[in-house]
Amino acid sequence: MSAKLTRVEGRTVKIELTIELSESMLDSEVKIQEGLNEAGCMAAREALRQLDTDGSAIEIGGKMWRTKGQQAKAYQTCYGEVVVERHIYQGAGGGKTYCPMEKEARIVVTSTPMFAKQISSKMAYGAAREVQRDLLENHGRGVALSYIQRLSEAVGSIIQAQEESENYAPPEMDSEITTVGIGLDGTCMLMCEEGWREAMVGTISLYDSEGERQHTIYLGATPEYGKQRFLGRLEREIQQTKARYPNATYVGIADGAESNWKFLNPHTEEQILDFYHASGYLGIVAEILYPKQLVAQKKWLKDSCHQLKHELGAAQKLYDQMLQLIVEEENMIGKLQASITYFRNHLSQMEYAQFRQKNYPIGSGVTEAACKTLIKQRLCCSGMRWKEKGASIILSLRALILTSTRWEQFWDKLNQYSFPVAT
Repeated sequence: MSAKLTRVEGRTVKIELTIELSESMLDSEVKIQEGLNEAGCMAAREALRQLDTDGSAIEIGGKMWRTKGQQAKAYQTCYGEVVVERHIYQGAGGGKTYCPMEKEARIVVTSTPMFAKQISSKMAYGAAREVQRDLLENHGRGVALSYIQRLSEAVGSIIQAQEESENYAPPEMDSEITTVGIGLDGTCMLMCEEGWREAMVGTISLYDSEGERQHTIYLGATPEYGKQRFLGRLEREIQQTKARYPNATYVGIADGAESNWKFLNPHTEEQILDFYHASGYLGIVAEILYPKQLVAQKKWLKDSCHQLKHELGAAQKLYDQMLQLIVEEENMIGKLQASITYFRNHLSQMEYAQFRQKNYPIGSGVTEAACKTLIKQRLCCSGMRWKEKGASIILSLRALILTSTRWEQFWDKLNQYSFPVAT
């Protein structure tokens, strides 16, 4: 097997690749992959060279910088490591150096952008050792574990640096967005020094006039005292969404936690208590009405949940029914009181029949599912304990990937503009 660069003309490279096939298809495919990686390295090396300067002096910030000559450096590509001689510049007074080729090539650490995208995407879904194994087994790329971690951390840092300034566009949608549902929730993850702490998840979902969800923006944040950083980010996303969809109705959807509504009330026109949390408080009423009668309990609970969802004023009627109950068993009194208090505090948020007539979402399933997909599936695997920095990097990567089109938009902008924190 051999690959030979036979011609370079302008931006065109010609590579001759010879592969000796085996009687085994699997062995042949391995040789094909090795050959393609070798050819890819040759092409990538030439692509990098073409982005270098010719050695002429350049002006940066009103000062002239001159080359110190070409110096060799190794770069990581999807196909393998390549060593490139490139110009290094320095100002007249000495000090820091500058490599124009790295800026033009959008190098992240020492990686080409496509390889940085590949590794950081894999890190969003699996641990570094799993990424290392996958790269070697499926791509023929042996990469040090420390480099995988360093590169994904660099990409995550770029994402975090842009969180306050970037305004990602939603995907193209055929339907008009008439309702925007905003939800937030927390779920616990294990931190190295602090034990189990609550991480936060926020969602902003776009619905059409029929109540069909068209798009969801996902946000996640590692545990923090006060949650102010997370709430600040969520608020900025809400403001950007309102600027894009000023005529939509903004609906807050969450469970009964007071902190949720303290945040959601100022940002939404309608507030809806998650239906499944509300219906969960009816179970104790069924037990009191029909003690030790499981069939009757299930029937009453099913009928009551149907009424709560479909009949106007059902929440008030169920609340009144709770008030009329006489409880003889002492251990049931506290449970019934909890249901009474819950309904009393949220009656205005439980007009589900009316909400459904307007095609508003009545469940916080999108947000609760995000707790699992954004945090639990990646950060709460067996034996995992996290430091704040590492967890926040993974959450930034994962939230961007799970929010449709944002991952590609991020890399398109990096490709177009570059980011100074990339090196």
